[in-house]
Amino acid sequence: MVFDHLGNPTLPAGIDHASHAILRGLVDKGRTWVKLSGAYSNSKSGPPYPEATRTARAWVAAAPERLVWGSDWPHPSEPKDHKPDDARLFDLFAQCAGDAAAFKRILVDNPAEFYGFPKVAP
Repeated sequence: MVFDHLGNPTLPAGIDHASHAILRGLVDKGRTWVKLSGAYSNSKSGPPYPEATRTARAWVAAAPERLVWGSDWPHPSEPKDHKPDDARLFDLFAQCAGDAAAFKRILVDNPAEFYGFPKVAP
């Protein structure tokens, strides 16, 4: 099972909300995944989406082996004149991933495992 949009944290509490602990418990059991996506829908502040960044970093620190990334393009929930910048969203993910190993794991290795794709040789 995959929970998208960072697990839809309840704002403004985010990772301090009880729902995050429940989802974290599911992830820790090894059968649940979280999609690092929808930063714009998990922030009341707008770019650079500080609430979403805090949540994404908490997921990367806790369970990088249970994360996948998604852009949510074409952002159907957003008005046509207010679409998020996909390059900025990807840069935000790269910052949250922290290091090259986590970056590759979330973008390459984890999706290969989850979706059953062949793994890419280093």
